[in-house]
Amino acid sequence: MQADPRGVLVGVHFMDGDHACCEGALAAGCRAAFGYPITPSTEVVERIARRLPLVGGIFLQMEDEIASSIAIQGAAWGGMKVLTVSSGPGISLMMEHIGYAAMTETPCVFVNVQRVGPSTGLPTQVAQGDMMQARWGSHGDYEIIAICPNSPQECFDLTVHAFNLSERYRVPVLFMMDESVGHMTERVVIPEPEHLKIETRRAPSGPKEDFLPYEPKENMVPEMPPVGEGYKVHVTGLTHNEKGYPIMSTEVQDKLVRRLVDKIRLQADEICLVEEDRIEDAEIIIVAYGITSRVVLRTLQLARDKGLKVGVFRPVIVWPFPEKRLRELAQQAKLFIVPELNLGQVVLEVERIVGPYAKTVSITHAGGSLHDPEEIVRVIEEEIQ
Repeated sequence: MQADPRGVLVGVHFMDGDHACCEGALAAGCRAAFGYPITPSTEVVERIARRLPLVGGIFLQMEDEIASSIAIQGAAWGGMKVLTVSSGPGISLMMEHIGYAAMTETPCVFVNVQRVGPSTGLPTQVAQGDMMQARWGSHGDYEIIAICPNSPQECFDLTVHAFNLSERYRVPVLFMMDESVGHMTERVVIPEPEHLKIETRRAPSGPKEDFLPYEPKENMVPEMPPVGEGYKVHVTGLTHNEKGYPIMSTEVQDKLVRRLVDKIRLQADEICLVEEDRIEDAEIIIVAYGITSRVVLRTLQLARDKGLKVGVFRPVIVWPFPEKRLRELAQQAKLFIVPELNLGQVVLEVERIVGPYAKTVSITHAGGSLHDPEEIVRVIEEEIQ
């Protein structure tokens, strides 16, 4: 491996998505990771366990996923950028701590390499069945950010972006890979560290004696000091005031939870990231994410060859959902096709947004393999007859 003197990999490489995700985390400044091996995410854990000590970091294999998902939060409050990795049943076990990270505003990245479920399912096969779990899996009202890469290159680039968003908004970010993207090997270009945009958390600027750990600042996000540097910090999953102290009142609960939600919802236009292909004249729009957004590129070519005005809309960041742009597209397109490797999840958001203007058709797939591009073309042809 070619590395710069700081131990960060640079240059052109051929690697799979799991390994590229690891390198993206290191490039973003992640120096603490905790995890437990589970297919198909194990390659991330194996590589980061080997690579972190080379850049002055630490990896610990914990006794289970529950321990992993809380250990990263302790390290985050110690001032480190942190990561945990899992899949399927392991992600389900982490849900309570995703809610805890949202409530305590702990910046951290959860990597989910999705596989077929429910339960043990098909551990080595591809699916996209965790999309609604990512958004709603923990209890209560909260907001997270979820990113869906579709290539090893994006596994590097978007992991860096995931850490930046986590630090900027003090929020757990879910990196929603899938088995196909995690295990495919492609060319990955890793730039010199100085060419990457790396964000760090905003440290307190005022007197230590006046510091309030949950006082909202820019974009409703509090400043965050590392524990042990003289600031008074109280971290709790209970409803708390700006001092961090538990307060059992409906007024404080309402104020706190609305801020936790609004700091993401009100910045959605800035956070959302999409890709569009042949949208300008599209009368039929395929909405796809993750590995499925690669499959539908062949569908797009086949459909255009038949004279069908088809375009592809890809939410790269799925949560928050890019509803503003999708609503704009609903003014021009008469049909939205949503292929997913599940029995219908993100399609529910598409229907909600475009329903008053256009028809939405779900192409479901229980997972284990990918959609047939020609099948999607046939569905389009049937719908426009």
